[in-house]
Amino acid sequence: MQVEIITPDTVLFTGPAKLVQLPGTDGSFEILDRHAPIIATLGKGKIKVIDTAGVTQFIDINSGVLEMSDNKANILAEQ
Repeated sequence: MQVEIITPDTVLFTGPAKLVQLPGTDGSFEILDRHAPIIATLGKGKIKVIDTAGVTQFIDINSGVLEMSDNKANILAEQ
């Protein structure tokens, strides 16, 4: 899946990934390749991204919104 994590100021991550773990407002959840369309609010925590090479990144956020559609995850975040 294609993942883009942006803030009002900068792009934090853009590229292909095989897993994204997110701090939802109702608890942590993961999305994988070909996940069903979803819109979710995010709370304070860490976004975990595992790219297609197996490299893991952690990104701290205070809040945000996820939109998953057509195998693309768009994450609008506040840091």
